[in-house]
Amino acid sequence: MVKRIFITASAVLMLFGCSAKSGGSTEKAASQGRQLELKYAKQFSAEYLDNGCTRVSIGDDDYLVVPENADVPADTNGDIIIKQPVLNVYNAASSAMDLIDGAGAFDHVSMTSTKYDDWSLPAVRNAMDSGALTYVGKYSAPDYEAILESDCGLAIESTMIYHSPEVKEKLEALGVPVLVERSSYESDPLGRMEWIKLYGIIFGCEEQTEKFFDEKTKQLESILLDEKSGKTAAFFYINSSGGVVVRKPADYVPEMIRMAGGEYIFNADDLNTDENSLSTMTIQPESFYEKAWDADVLIYNSTIAGEVSTVDELLEKFPLLSDFSAVKSSDVWCTEKNMFQQTTGAADMIAELHSIFTGEAKSKMYFIYRLEDK
Repeated sequence: MVKRIFITASAVLMLFGCSAKSGGSTEKAASQGRQLELKYAKQFSAEYLDNGCTRVSIGDDDYLVVPENADVPADTNGDIIIKQPVLNVYNAASSAMDLIDGAGAFDHVSMTSTKYDDWSLPAVRNAMDSGALTYVGKYSAPDYEAILESDCGLAIESTMIYHSPEVKEKLEALGVPVLVERSSYESDPLGRMEWIKLYGIIFGCEEQTEKFFDEKTKQLESILLDEKSGKTAAFFYINSSGGVVVRKPADYVPEMIRMAGGEYIFNADDLNTDENSLSTMTIQPESFYEKAWDADVLIYNSTIAGEVSTVDELLEKFPLLSDFSAVKSSDVWCTEKNMFQQTTGAADMIAELHSIFTGEAKSKMYFIYRLEDK
């Protein structure tokens, strides 16, 4: 099994003063200080201002993280204020939970919009069992009373909230700052993982998150320098209508395959991808067969369609697979349920994929396991 690194640390709060400022965009530009160094992430940026605050930019939104015991600036230039310490967080973005946990700030989250059975992270389930973490309703219909009574310091939403804008408006009207995170929009898997640095800023534990990220990425140095295996791979699942759901070539999963030394079987010309933001698309079984029948490796995504344990179970869903080269060579794998919620595991996933392409993989790993012939 690939060795996994966990770092848990108490938040170290920023204790610098935050003085008032005035003026419009010119003053805002003048106050800019050192930029947070980001190696892979493209969907957010952060700058450390001369007054001790940190401005975070995500999409069209700017957030001002104000240290504990510091005054909020008189003129915030439209920034959304996040005042430290950030406690009793309502997290409606499931991909953020593992990042927060990796930052050592999991105990700052007390509410979630994801039900118990839909979580695969042990820490989350344990917290819900103990009552430290509570389900407060679906993201589009949260329990506002529970959120208000908890003295919620921050609501973290995925971009799904844009389908229910009234929820965001209601939370803001209640005095709860809303951060819409976009880590799932990162095409680079390490970019997704680098969002841990954002939560280091928010929860005041940047030193821990920098160390965590550096140690994780260091694991990949030899893999990224290794020669390509030349092996092709298909990553897919069969939906309830019998269609084959595959990842778009620019998605982070195909990028993990490429970083691991493999070659994703589909390219943009094969799939005729559209411009929507979805990371997946559904194709006809015949199209999948035509392109992927001779793929060296098949990886079945169990997250949506449910886990399978044998090749025979997979063939029941999709009999055409019996002619595939990977089935004949017993190089068929399945993902565990934790693959997409464990955002900090990107480096470990790449390492596991690399072991598959090099022929060194164990039959049972942390994120992926081999499907037995029977």
